[in-house]
Amino acid sequence: MGIIIAILLFSFIVIFHEMGHFLIAKANGIEVEEFALGMGPLLFSKEYKGTRYCLRLLPIGGACMMGEDDEATGSEGNFHSKSVWARIAVIAGGPVFNFILAFILSVILIAMVGYDQPVAEQVENGYPAAEAGIQPGDRIVRIGNKKINIFREISTYNQFHQGETVDVTYEHDGEKHTVTLTPKYDEENQYYRLGISRGANEKAGFFKSLQYGTYEVKYWICTTVSSLKMLIMRQVGIDQMSGPVGIVGVVDETYQASSQYGVSTVIASMLNIAILLSANLGVMNLLPIPALDGGRLVFLFVEAIRRKKIPPEKEGYVHLIGFALLMALMVVVLFNDIRKLIM
Repeated sequence: MGIIIAILLFSFIVIFHEMGHFLIAKANGIEVEEFALGMGPLLFSKEYKGTRYCLRLLPIGGACMMGEDDEATGSEGNFHSKSVWARIAVIAGGPVFNFILAFILSVILIAMVGYDQPVAEQVENGYPAAEAGIQPGDRIVRIGNKKINIFREISTYNQFHQGETVDVTYEHDGEKHTVTLTPKYDEENQYYRLGISRGANEKAGFFKSLQYGTYEVKYWICTTVSSLKMLIMRQVGIDQMSGPVGIVGVVDETYQASSQYGVSTVIASMLNIAILLSANLGVMNLLPIPALDGGRLVFLFVEAIRRKKIPPEKEGYVHLIGFALLMALMVVVLFNDIRKLIM
């Protein structure tokens, strides 16, 4: 069951991404040749107002084909006949819709389970937070140069900066104080800790759900960006990356673990994974890598600056090389996922 949920979840997120391209293309009068649900062999198709809507065999993702890789024609609805800013809006629409989906799901999740405000529920003796004077009930407002809105930002910052000394600003009785903390190594857990733990989630009304829904999306975007920085700086290896197989495994494990606590727990767990995946897909597609939306946006912004189109054949070669490299990376990630499953 967990595997089926994973496939449907990932497909829905990809389709929502393609819907962003589709709706903005239609709004700008661009011809959409095909909008497909799924991939692989065609099961069913119907043409409506110049667009062929298709259902394909494999329920994995989808596609919105606008002729952006074709040569420019004299057609008024041709992708290349539109202004550069219209084309930028269309290409950016996919990632933007991923962030919108992540926000909608975050609001729903927080309305269900509440939010984790950055308040120290417990401060452990013998650890730097207690030694610096932080007390239970104090609110952490900043770590280093990062503003803190939810408690997980504290945990994640410490995870990404293990053992590093950091300035922490907290609020006690309405007054702000700044202290310098050096995480202490926990021999039992083999982990550097500040010695602060969180309490139970706070219930959220409508406006709090909107507010903390924004914080939730920001958290996952920042976490994705920080993870990419660690990958580039070689603080983590490619072998720690996960592809579709790894994601299916995580979803299945999460489903198995949460199903014993009831339907609401399963729904909350799946929502949390969907928010992560949607925000992650949005960030990854904005990277300036050929063949991705971000790579296409680079060419469009260059065109906007120089007010002259880059020859399509040259851009096509770049995207082809980028696609080949992405496929090679996917093979490596797939190999890692399979190796982890059989180990």
